Amino acid sequence: MTAPIRLGTRRSALAQAQSGHVADALAKIIGRPVELVPIVSEGDTNRASLSEIGGTGVFANRLREALVAGECDILVHSLKDLPTAQPDGLVIAATPVREDARDVAITRDGTPLHELPAGARVGTGAPRRIAQVRRRAPHAEAVDIRGNVDSRLERVASGELDAVILAAAGLSRLGADSALHREHLGLAEWPTAPGQGSLAVETLSDAPADLLAALAELDDEDTRIAVTVERAILAGLEAGCQAPMAAHAQVTGDSIRIRSVVYEPAGTGRIGIDVTESLNGGYIRRNGSGNGASAADGADPMRAIRDIGMSAAHRLLEQGAADLLPRE
Repeated sequence: MTAPIRLGTRRSALAQAQSGHVADALAKIIGRPVELVPIVSEGDTNRASLSEIGGTGVFANRLREALVAGECDILVHSLKDLPTAQPDGLVIAATPVREDARDVAITRDGTPLHELPAGARVGTGAPRRIAQVRRRAPHAEAVDIRGNVDSRLERVASGELDAVILAAAGLSRLGADSALHREHLGLAEWPTAPGQGSLAVETLSDAPADLLAALAELDDEDTRIAVTVERAILAGLEAGCQAPMAAHAQVTGDSIRIRSVVYEPAGTGRIGIDVTESLNGGYIRRNGSGNGASAADGADPMRAIRDIGMSAAHRLLEQGAADLLPRE
């Protein structure tokens, strides 16, 4: 019997759900069973605020150790949780089609976020979302929370919180259903974290050729280009995953529109850009895609795409973004 491919994943319901989607798709392509290998990360056991324990790599490090140690063959991450520096010997072999990148405000009665009354309590654990809540609902109180999706929804249903901010993609992948009201927050005024809504399938750079080829079939070109730009902005700002910044890019034809904002943590100020850049008449699209596992002679086909993101970061820094960011 052909040995199954072992997919390492966090133990949370969301991680298992999104990993299950990848496992099913990969099994159909490669013709082998794919089994989930649950792995406990520091982010799953340490209940302190993410801003206290440091968000960069807190969910990824243990999984990557398991991959290198041979405990699994591939990993599935939420891309927004990954540090921008790629470890030697590992490669993001696929970025499947991105889900909805928006955030969602969840309330009991459908009151829009900006209309919440003074003293209303809005739960979120991300410094970027906290800053955005303080701008959108200045009379409300942003409450730093942790916990899975169900526990956060319950805190709204019980009245402990008046609203929580969650990722639309997570709700979709979980199939979460409740009587609570959802307000989708538009990306123009509420851009989200670099990579939000996207998954990263990671494996060893020298993984078997048939596995790399199968994973390449899961890769979506537009998603990879967009998230590469977003993560290059984050890297260019030298800020960690928990920085109060947002970046969202969208590919349309041979151009890419980039919205990025750096927030003052109290929500009182921000610096942003909204620009559209050419993908060089389609040259980057034709030559810059690929999962990075097949580049020959050290070539880096994504360099031109990263340069677009680095240029956007430079524009933000020229406007004073560094003064708003904690240094990593």
